[in-house]
Amino acid sequence: MNAQEVQHISHDRLLPDIPKMTLAEFLESDLEGYEYIKGELIPIVPASIQHGKINTNLFLPLGMYVREKQLGDIFMDTGFKVGERLLIPDIAYLTTDRFPDDISTASPVPPDLAVEVVSPSDTLRRVEEKAFAYLEAGTQLVWVIKPTSKTVNVYRSETDITLLTRNDTLSGEEVVEGFTCQVAELFE
Repeated sequence: MNAQEVQHISHDRLLPDIPKMTLAEFLESDLEGYEYIKGELIPIVPASIQHGKINTNLFLPLGMYVREKQLGDIFMDTGFKVGERLLIPDIAYLTTDRFPDDISTASPVPPDLAVEVVSPSDTLRRVEEKAFAYLEAGTQLVWVIKPTSKTVNVYRSETDITLLTRNDTLSGEEVVEGFTCQVAELFE
C-alpha cells in the first residue's frame, strides 16, 4: 500500500460526513482545520517539525521587522477570504490600513503577503492554484517555500515568478519594504 492509498483510507475514516456548503455557510460554521476551495473542504494536515521550524525561521524576523516599523500585523494559521475560497496561509501579512474591524472571524480581505510552506501532503498543482488565487484576489506577493529543494518561488503575478536558491536574498519588495532574509536562513 502506498502513501496515497493510506492517506485516502485515513481521510475517509477520519473525516466526518460533512454536507456541501457555500463559502458563507462555511464562514458561519464552527468547523476548524479545513480550507474551503471551490465548494470543497480540504483538511489541513498537521505540520511536521521541519515545516514548523521553517515557519518560525521566517515568522520571527518578519514579525519583529513589521512590529518595529509599525507596518501592520503578521499571522500564522489564520483564515483569509480569498475570492470564493477560505485559505489558511502558513504566514500572512496584512497592512494596518487593511486590517478588518471584526477580528473574531477569518479576515474578509486577502493578505498583502501570503507564505505557503510546501508539505509532503501538498501537490505542486494545489500550491500553485493557491498562489494564483491569492494574486487574483489582490494579494501583492506570495512566497512558496519548498523544503525539499531549499528554494523559494516568489509570485508577483501569473507572469512574474522568480525562483530563489539558498544563495539568494528574500525581499519584502514594496509590500514589506526594507525587509530581507537570506533564503539559507529559512532552512537552518
